[in-house]
Amino acid sequence: QVQLVESGGGLVQPRGSLRPSCSASGSTFSLLTLGWYRQAPGKQRELVAEISKFANTNYADSVKGRFTISKDNAKAAVFLQMNSLRPEDKAVYYCNAGTREGQSYWGQGTQVAVSS
Repeated sequence: QVQLVESGGGLVQPRGSLRPSCSASGSTFSLLTLGWYRQAPGKQRELVAEISKFANTNYADSVKGRFTISKDNAKAAVFLQMNSLRPEDKAVYYCNAGTREGQSYWGQGTQVAVSS
């Protein structure tokens, strides 16, 4: 079992920045990927960014050049530096962890709002 706890969402003005974080606990030795997904009202949950055990990264086209995913292996934590935020980035952001056993775990989500 892996438990994920997100923090660091909030309200920011357009072109502002936020850096949500996610801390993993439990069977973190089995983690293969850590990632961030988001779900806007009325829309499906979508991948924002993910980082592998070997630090390979993958980003949604809509956030490339604006968002950066990183991790701290010692703390079993993953971060999402979000710059140049836009109103369309408003969503609940969820942390996800994938294990080598093929299991997928989710955090409770953190709200990000972008408004002037």
